[in-house]
Amino acid sequence: MSESCKKIRVLVVGLGNMGLSHALAYHGNDGFEIAALVNRSKVDLPESLQSYNFEESYAEALEKYKPDLVSINTYSDTHADYAITAMEAGCDVFVEKPLANTVAEAEKVVAAAKKLNRKLVVGYILRHHPSWVTFVDKARELGGPFVFRLNLNQQSSGDTWKTHKRLMETTSPIVDCGVHYVDVMCQIASSDPVSVRGMGLRLSDEIAEDMYNYGHFQVTFKDGSIGWYEAGWGPMMSQTAFFVKDVISPNGSVSIVVSDDMESDDIDNHTKASTIRIHDSATDAKGEFVKSKDTLLSTDADISHDELCALEQEFVLKAIRNDMDLTEHMDNAVKSLAVCLAADESIRKNKEITI
Repeated sequence: MSESCKKIRVLVVGLGNMGLSHALAYHGNDGFEIAALVNRSKVDLPESLQSYNFEESYAEALEKYKPDLVSINTYSDTHADYAITAMEAGCDVFVEKPLANTVAEAEKVVAAAKKLNRKLVVGYILRHHPSWVTFVDKARELGGPFVFRLNLNQQSSGDTWKTHKRLMETTSPIVDCGVHYVDVMCQIASSDPVSVRGMGLRLSDEIAEDMYNYGHFQVTFKDGSIGWYEAGWGPMMSQTAFFVKDVISPNGSVSIVVSDDMESDDIDNHTKASTIRIHDSATDAKGEFVKSKDTLLSTDADISHDELCALEQEFVLKAIRNDMDLTEHMDNAVKSLAVCLAADESIRKNKEITI
């Protein structure tokens, strides 16, 4: 079998929601072979994954199986160390977002990938969703400057609230989720962010006193574009307007339209973008709209979360087999993280942060 067609042996590390979805993607793709699954404790696996080797130690599994690719789906405080360790062992890396907990750590991971000539793909899943690709393209067509209005609030309870509380031991909601949407802003504006102002509030005694489970920030760009992003987790969050994806320019607006009965706690709803509303701001001599009605564009791509993970891992496969240049991908991962971490700093210091 030629190098370009051989199966890529992957070590899947972390078996939470994202890890399991990625493991299923590797299982269902003939280009991959799962060498082993790694998690610090035993987990209930779907039947299709139960036959694979299971390990509890990442270091021991890395040495034992010597994989081609390490898929890192653990909590963010381990991302940087795990990624660098894998690359130093000769592996390519897929790592869930955020890339690291600090900009310095993220830059260190990217520097290692460039120095060691390893592929590093960061889990910006929206970049692989056909509807979100269309959303970005249609927004770009408007021309800037832009106003971005984006949020993702989750009325979480039960096991999901437990997961959110664990995440908040190291990462705030605006950092964990915000990197996706800052990346979308940067793609559309094609401009660098220059400043950010954030605010946040701790709405639960179940999380640490120095953490907040609701956050909101405003960001400005070099081209004059501005945007806000909002994220909140917990049983107190409102179902009202929890999913806003809206881009405005002098020439009109592009928005994602969702159904009124969507549940904020359903992970499959977080990537919904099956219908896109396009508004043209052009008016005639009387000041009436040239187009009396907005255009509703059906993308016919209302895919599930697991299907989206499969598309993402197909990109990883192509990146490795085709020796793709991932420089821009890696640099953008650092850029979007820098904005969200600056927003977190702004909240904690109560001042605007220059990026």
